[in-house]
Amino acid sequence: MTRPITNYDNISDTLYMSFIPNVKATGIELNEHILLRIDRENRKAVGITFLNYSILIQKADFGPRSFPLNGLAKLSEETREIVMEILESDTVKAILSLSTYTPSFAEAIPITLLHLPQPA
Repeated sequence: MTRPITNYDNISDTLYMSFIPNVKATGIELNEHILLRIDRENRKAVGITFLNYSILIQKADFGPRSFPLNGLAKLSEETREIVMEILESDTVKAILSLSTYTPSFAEAIPITLLHLPQPA
């Protein structure tokens, strides 16, 4: 796997990560801070954008923060299946770990943990 190309914009506090440059992509809002850009046809991650990056990577009182992937619920079943396949790819797993928060036996909420560096 090649390393992603990263670009941090200090003014907007946004980190852009590109895995496959110059490829047309569809943006999938995983939550209000994480946008996954995908090549639907080839079922690959093109890049990820992190909004409010410095806030996302702050440590919490009890370890790293996890974030709900509430945007998955807004997707069609077909798109959600593609996105889940991409999220489980080695390219994305190096940056986002998937897990589940279960507030009750009847409810499961997909969450993610970020593996990202501090902004320069």
